[in-house]
Amino acid sequence: MGHLWLERSLLIVTLLSLLAPGSGGYIETMRKDREEALLVIHDVATENMGALCVTEPYRSLKVPLATSQYEGAQQKADMAAMLLQDLGVSHRSGLMDALARSLLVSDRHVLTARVLALNASSSTLINSVSWQRQFVVTPTLMSGGLDHSLLFELGGPHRLQEDGLRTGFRPDPRYPWYENADTSPGLWSPKFMPSPTNMSFRGWWTFPYFSCSVRRWLLSYSVSIPPPTKHGVKGFLSLDIDVSGLEVNQCDLSSGPKLSNQIEVLRGTHKCHNDTTQCVFRPGLGWMRGGYQCVCRHGFYSLRQKGVFNGSLVEAAWLEHEQNVSSLYHQMFRCLKCAPGCETCHNNAPCLATYNWPFRISLLAVSVSCVAFTLGLVGYVYQHRKIKVFKVASPIFLCITLLGCAIMYLEMAAIFPVLDLYSCIATKWSRHLGFCITYTALLMKTWRVSLTYRVKSAHKVKLTDKQLLQWMFPILLVMLIYLGTWTLSAPPIAEQIRDQAGLRFKQCSYNWWDHSLAIGEVLFLSWGIKVCYNVRNAESLYNEARLISYAIYNIALVNTAMVAFHLFIFPQAGPDIKYLLGFIRTQLSTSVTVGLVFGPKVVRVLRGQGDQWDNRARARGVTASFSLNGIGLMPEETADLYQENEELKEEIQKLAAQIEFMKIVHMEMNNRHLKPKPGGYFNAANTAVTLQSPVGKTTSSFLVGKNMAVGEESCIISPAEGASERV
Repeated sequence: MGHLWLERSLLIVTLLSLLAPGSGGYIETMRKDREEALLVIHDVATENMGALCVTEPYRSLKVPLATSQYEGAQQKADMAAMLLQDLGVSHRSGLMDALARSLLVSDRHVLTARVLALNASSSTLINSVSWQRQFVVTPTLMSGGLDHSLLFELGGPHRLQEDGLRTGFRPDPRYPWYENADTSPGLWSPKFMPSPTNMSFRGWWTFPYFSCSVRRWLLSYSVSIPPPTKHGVKGFLSLDIDVSGLEVNQCDLSSGPKLSNQIEVLRGTHKCHNDTTQCVFRPGLGWMRGGYQCVCRHGFYSLRQKGVFNGSLVEAAWLEHEQNVSSLYHQMFRCLKCAPGCETCHNNAPCLATYNWPFRISLLAVSVSCVAFTLGLVGYVYQHRKIKVFKVASPIFLCITLLGCAIMYLEMAAIFPVLDLYSCIATKWSRHLGFCITYTALLMKTWRVSLTYRVKSAHKVKLTDKQLLQWMFPILLVMLIYLGTWTLSAPPIAEQIRDQAGLRFKQCSYNWWDHSLAIGEVLFLSWGIKVCYNVRNAESLYNEARLISYAIYNIALVNTAMVAFHLFIFPQAGPDIKYLLGFIRTQLSTSVTVGLVFGPKVVRVLRGQGDQWDNRARARGVTASFSLNGIGLMPEETADLYQENEELKEEIQKLAAQIEFMKIVHMEMNNRHLKPKPGGYFNAANTAVTLQSPVGKTTSSFLVGKNMAVGEESCIISPAEGASERV
């Protein structure tokens, strides 16, 4: 209720100031009134009072105070005024004395109570009664002994004879609590605060004033008692409230709670630089201007006074600045901004680690170039997909591998800027999804080699690309679900860490989501290494299985080494070192994978050998439809029946030659007396038949007309000997 009354009072003062002639507006008027009040408070506190207490016994402040805590005294004064009005003031000196004394002793806030009897027509004093509390002066006790300052304590009541209240004369008009109703109709005058419209007062509260007689700050409540007739006796009742216990709080309303012992109207009058400092109230100083400290805000510092400035000095510097005497107010009492990223600081030392942008841009350019090269290689593989070197290696898996490598390269673009929430999400997705796509594609091809290599029967195991994709899809789906759930439920944030110099920079957070995914990837990588170890002796077209195994070994080795670098060798590395380590890891794992898997194939195509079988396949006589028991199988496509018939004829001829060879060998071994029959199988004198044992590594060949030595075991038979053996 008191704060509401104060706001209503300020509103009334506002309207009056706006309506006053020559007024510059309410805001400017209130600012001047508050500054004048602070100047008076400062003069009183420093005893630099000038004419005050020499020619002026009182000095009022044109600022309203909240009177809600004195409402009890005000109600008692109103009741006493009503009683005097009903009983009459004339010839009631005993009643006046009793009422004045009872008002004094009934409320601890009342310092003085007085009742006047005045002539209604001339306003001359007929009778007056004043009671006041006695002052007991005691020295304050300090830790080192008695302090020279004095402490005023209120004692019991005593009768008071006030100067300026003489019978037959009008009361002194300089009294702050008195105003002649004849000169000011309705009793209102600039001495009194406007009354709130929501409360019924019989009297008026004065503005706070300093009384030289008691050396204290007072607030008076005055009630005029109308006379029964025009020429009768009118009364005047006044109470002085001691407000010296209040405190001047000049800090902003938002800087602290509202307390009943603070003068709210003076809040916000501090002289701290709001942009760099904040006002901190110092309680216990009472009526004192500058009873606060200007403390540097978070993110600002000052080399003077450790960033804490005394409010009295700030007020003095502000006055000199207003009078154009000096500029110390802006030079000494303003704080400086901390270096970027510093929440608190004591100097201009940096708090954030610096980024070497040219260095990072160069690494990013290399990574982006690798992405462009990888995507170009996808188009190159698709364009030459029918060439044997790509065709037998499953072009669809080759393209999937390259797309995964391109995604892993994009991690360098995600961690390039100063990290935030979105860049951390992009980092996790590019790293783990790219690894999963690349590694799964390579592992599916190696796993197919492992399955076919372990088959011991003559039946050929045939795993198509479509079947492998059906195995690969669930693995990628699990990774997508995991990353999506991670992003929606607990996305990784950029947290600040410190390098070895104590400088802060942002790094993506690591929590149980990362650890769980890392454990799964390690297990998946271990299974891949086991598969690669199982096919270490397997033979495949263009040696692809072995190259893929090397790539998988390299991925495992590089990632393990980089984890060790981050945790043990460079645990407090700066942002540029971490970016370099990420670049090295990407290049050693991704670029080496691309080089091992695609380098030999591209070289063969550029040399014009892409459609030629390698030496190992040519030595074994591998055809287009038969590829070492399913190792290096081609994608499923429409069968060429004519080609298969020709191949079958070729195989049948080879088998017939082998059977004929076995018959001749057995005839020679068991019937050496036989000689070649004229006109028989060996009928030319100079013709030699060169045969090879079926146990050789290569296919037998039946050649007539010339001598050739092929394989490990050969038999050269003349026509005469052959004829004699068959005979």
